[in-house]
Amino acid sequence: MPLSPLSPSAELAADRTQPYLWTMNFGPQHPAMHTTLRLVLTLDGETVIDAVPDIGYLHSGFEKLAEHLDYNQYVAVTDRMNYVSPLANNVAWHCAVEKLLGIETPRRCQYIRVIVAELSRITDHLLALGAMGLDTGAFTHFIYAYSAREDLYDIFEAICGARLTTSYTRVGGLKLDLSPTALQMIRDFLRRFPRTLEDMARLLHQNRIFVDRTRGIGVLSKEDAINLSCSGPVARASGVTRDLRRDEPYLAYGDFDFDVCCDRRGDCFARYLVRMDEMRESVKIVQQAIENLPAGPVNLGDQARSILPQKTAVYTTIEGLITHFELVMSNRGIKVPCEEVYAATEAPNGELGFYLVGDGGPRAYRARCRPPSFIHFAAFPHLIRGHTVSDVVAVLGSLNIIAAELDR
Repeated sequence: MPLSPLSPSAELAADRTQPYLWTMNFGPQHPAMHTTLRLVLTLDGETVIDAVPDIGYLHSGFEKLAEHLDYNQYVAVTDRMNYVSPLANNVAWHCAVEKLLGIETPRRCQYIRVIVAELSRITDHLLALGAMGLDTGAFTHFIYAYSAREDLYDIFEAICGARLTTSYTRVGGLKLDLSPTALQMIRDFLRRFPRTLEDMARLLHQNRIFVDRTRGIGVLSKEDAINLSCSGPVARASGVTRDLRRDEPYLAYGDFDFDVCCDRRGDCFARYLVRMDEMRESVKIVQQAIENLPAGPVNLGDQARSILPQKTAVYTTIEGLITHFELVMSNRGIKVPCEEVYAATEAPNGELGFYLVGDGGPRAYRARCRPPSFIHFAAFPHLIRGHTVSDVVAVLGSLNIIAAELDR
């Protein structure tokens, strides 16, 4: 009986009770899972009849924590959501908080946030493509990707003092300005990285094994991408030409010239190509931001007593010390309007949004996260039906699921 690649028919659902079908657990410790995911596969020989995603192995209560931490403290939690590109999460969280407070950050801060967000996009795509190549047998490609990621981690350490748990943004600004050392490291990386991309492309673009294992596999049509709420590279690889950086500009993205990378085929190979092209566009954006970086402060001054003062002011002046204590005291803190907002950014994997409800206190009354991985993992069964067990790792790799975004 022919199998539908998108949705099981009534006859197929009835056939799941047949004795020749069997169930296999894929994960949560399978070596090709990369994280704590679990899939319950229904198989007819090597053919996948159905797949049921099972989440909850990395639950940390991220959304509930937002009700107990103030708007600056919670940035440390966002590091743990998509731990592959934490700086992008930091930026998304405080963009939502600043929308709730009705404040706008200085231009230099906006440019630096764009820089770190695009560098984070590169780190995320390097991991996704390196792991995708590794799962399909391309070990050398993985080494090229991870070598470049190590350079970026060194840059992140120079920017904020941490490689992984960055916690870089603050309400109304940043933890630190970019140092001359960090700026030079970024320039050096931008000069070297295009050569790395070319080497990675030569390794996989014409690799027969990789192409055979990804082309025509896990096809997602444009209509299904829209109906399933997919976003980011997954949607753009299916012909959905939506990118929040262009369509709903935030920060300083309206100042930069870049292309929205799309494909129409919607298979694993198309998602690979879109991510490769997006890294080239990220290099263009960072180059423009570095060369046109505005002068001035990276933090707002004391606006309605909602912005933490500079550490030098806290350590050397009584006014700065008093302001700091009043903003972090449990019975005072940042005063926010009794309103609700939704703000989203174009994170590496797609639309990363935060829905915030303020009640006048220093903490969110309710915080809800819209993570791209949760949406894409829910779409996985539609992509894998009718394929074989060996295609599971290729489809999962092309979606780049991060488990910490699933279990909030």
